[in-house]
Amino acid sequence: MAAIGFAVGLGNIWRFPYMTGENGGAAFVIVYLVCAIGIGVPILIAEIMIGRRGGMSPPGAIANVATESGRTTSWSWVGRLNLATAFLIEVVYCVVAGWVLYYLYLAITTGFSGVDSADAGVAFNAMLGDPWLLSFWTVVGLTITGGIVYSGVNKGIENAVRVLMPMLFVLLVIIAIYNAFADGFAEAVSYLATPDFSKVSGAMVLDAIGQAFFSVGVAMAGMMTFGAYLPRDISIAKSAIIIILADTGVALVAGLVIFPLVFRFGLDPAGGAGLIFMTLPQAFAGMEGGIVIAILFFLLLSVAAITSMVGLIEPVVRFTEETLARSRHQATLVVVAAIFVLSTISNLAYNHW
Repeated sequence: MAAIGFAVGLGNIWRFPYMTGENGGAAFVIVYLVCAIGIGVPILIAEIMIGRRGGMSPPGAIANVATESGRTTSWSWVGRLNLATAFLIEVVYCVVAGWVLYYLYLAITTGFSGVDSADAGVAFNAMLGDPWLLSFWTVVGLTITGGIVYSGVNKGIENAVRVLMPMLFVLLVIIAIYNAFADGFAEAVSYLATPDFSKVSGAMVLDAIGQAFFSVGVAMAGMMTFGAYLPRDISIAKSAIIIILADTGVALVAGLVIFPLVFRFGLDPAGGAGLIFMTLPQAFAGMEGGIVIAILFFLLLSVAAITSMVGLIEPVVRFTEETLARSRHQATLVVVAAIFVLSTISNLAYNHW
């Protein structure tokens, strides 16, 4: 379940809809599904298998497996590259997680009452224009994530994910059902289910592969690290299939949550990274009981963001423990501090640079 929590995150609910919008809809969805199943599943199985067999952080696990196979331990550099990827992604990911936490705060304090399309756009751009605000919520997200990793992944995150991930999926389904009885749903279904293969290009295929990797969580060291915690009696293939199904299911339902609102309010499907932050507040403002739904949605989306952040930070922390002979507590503090310093660059890119 912790691996599902890592895979199911902002990549499904935040990134998948706007990447789909930027790449023409259904054709991108089909190519993405082919990539997720045809490329994502084999790599996912391989990463979990190496992690469980090697029993260490990715570089150590790969080195152990290479030694057992009579190969050079230089293969451990593949694991180091995965760690570097996870670290750099986390530098940007924690900033977007901060956006989600800020919108949770707005949901609690305002409920998005009376918000229209203009208000939603102004609020989002005002947030991006305030580096202190962005940094504050980035720190909040990193503090929560660091606290979980500091205590150890097995002390609570598995039980939390077991409850909260199904809740997130159920809430997405509820909003999708609500959309089914409102304007824009038919257009959204057509957009997601009627492919225009003239939009398929090399760049779009690369975007689909990138989305599959980002969403499933492969090549980021997280799945290999979770594999090290996987009990020997658990089927790796079955685990990989469950992760892919959960991940893809959430992404597709997220499309039925976001795009009906996009068409209902006359927004651009290719609206970019701010798409959910400019569409959902309008929907919540017009819903019966929208305040409660808004709070629950952004609360659970925050949980999804945090669990994915844990999956990105945990491999780096474990590697730091092993290579520098530091305690988990020391390693966590060092890694989180380094991520925050570099995240400042990402935050400033939205306003000063």
